[in-house]
Amino acid sequence: MMISEEFAARLETGALTTCLCWRLERSDGFVLALTEHDNAIEVDGISYQPGAALEAARFVNGTGLAPGHAAAKGALSSDAITDEDLIDGVWNGAQIVVIRADWAHPIHWVHVWSGRFSEITHGPEGFQAELVSQKADFERPIGRQYNRRCDAVLGDHRCGIDLSDLQHAGKSCDQAFATCRDRFSNTDNFRGFPHMPGADFLLAGPAGNGTDGGKR
Repeated sequence: MMISEEFAARLETGALTTCLCWRLERSDGFVLALTEHDNAIEVDGISYQPGAALEAARFVNGTGLAPGHAAAKGALSSDAITDEDLIDGVWNGAQIVVIRADWAHPIHWVHVWSGRFSEITHGPEGFQAELVSQKADFERPIGRQYNRRCDAVLGDHRCGIDLSDLQHAGKSCDQAFATCRDRFSNTDNFRGFPHMPGADFLLAGPAGNGTDGGKR
């Protein structure tokens, strides 16, 4: 959202009537809107309730596709957020939109930052949260990796090995095809590509005599 000329002018005058407002949405769809202001304010149809006591909140937006980051320290003093929820990780990964609004004239506001909680630690003085911008999702691996070694975890549903079976007790796996074959007899569930060509094959040039009889 572009900042309005009137709001820009108010900011240039040094008006101290702005506050941060936070909209949090959990993965289960629950939405909470809070403001650091003493009273509730309505901005763009959303009612932000007092309950965000934050210290040293800072927001950094990276250039290009580099993910921005943020950090916040303080307390979310809302009945909707309990110590148990924070400890249990209910709010981990919650989507966040932060705006700065003029509480004296709530029609004026500007988007500050958007992202999600990546890690929350909880202590006697409140919480500390690490936040990452939405661009961080571009760094998330999607799909499978093309690799010689297996990308399953020993004993998981993709591996299929029953670790409670005494014949596998104490055994480990280095994700190599030979280990899967010789130690576990589990090649049908091998989740790698053991026969993929290596770098030497891909970088090799044509044979000196112009042909190698299809050996390369």
